Amino acid sequence: MHKILAPESIIGIAAGVCTTVSALPQLIKALKTKQVEGLSPVMFSILLVGLSLWVAYGFLRNDLPIIITNGTSVLLNGVVLVLYFMYREKTGKT
Repeated sequence: MHKILAPESIIGIAAGVCTTVSALPQLIKALKTKQVEGLSPVMFSILLVGLSLWVAYGFLRNDLPIIITNGTSVLLNGVVLVLYFMYREKTGKT
């Protein structure tokens, strides 16, 4: 028998997917152009803390969609932050 997802689960999964996918345009742009002047490392640092807390919350609730979507977001946004410091150094900006 197939289990049907509850509406709140569908909304939660959709929200997680949107949050995760939102990092992709910035990540792709940074990789292609190697330009990061407009990025805020403080914003990405705060975002990573918040996403990490969501992952911890997902583990506490044993909620796999929260863990997977926010864990993926941590990874993607973490890469953007690493690229910021890599490419910022190459342009000579501090």
